[in-house]
Amino acid sequence: MSFETPLPPYNASDPHATFLSSSCFDLLLIEMVPLANRMATELSATRKDGTKAIDQEEQREATFRKLDTLGYRVGQGLVERFSRDRPRFTDTLDMIKFLCKDLWTLVFRKQIDNLKTNHRGVYVLTDNTFRPLARMSMSSRSEAIEEAQSFLWFPCGVIRGALASMGIDTLVQAETSELPGATFQIKTISGKG
Repeated sequence: MSFETPLPPYNASDPHATFLSSSCFDLLLIEMVPLANRMATELSATRKDGTKAIDQEEQREATFRKLDTLGYRVGQGLVERFSRDRPRFTDTLDMIKFLCKDLWTLVFRKQIDNLKTNHRGVYVLTDNTFRPLARMSMSSRSEAIEEAQSFLWFPCGVIRGALASMGIDTLVQAETSELPGATFQIKTISGKG
């Protein structure tokens, strides 16, 4: 699978040729958050006794779980597909580097800008121009940053799923303080590292 413009000659009937529209992928990422919100709202409205099932904070948590779960499965699938022809990773740092260079490029068309670690199981990934946040605009900066947080939940799931598929259980948190930048903090729970 490639985001690159295919160079002639290319054969659309080739079963190994896979093309993906990057603008469609961007729009899908943008629409996932409102979709997850609508799903959480519909679930909260359909309770047996007719009362509202969840409040706003619980709805936000349900949206987070839905996006994180979707991202987790996507991360697992990407690693299964794109790491099968690579030699086995020797340590956690190699796995994180694969995530930063290869996987991030595949999904977001650029590498992570900065990787920091304390060599005790904590990794901080910084993307200064995170694509899903690049087109966000709100009336105020603080409103935009607050709204941007929910767009970081799917990539958190992708990171967790990718690393889980490589044998590392993690907790992933994301934040943004300046759009379109994003910072992902990965804490390993157990395993290698």
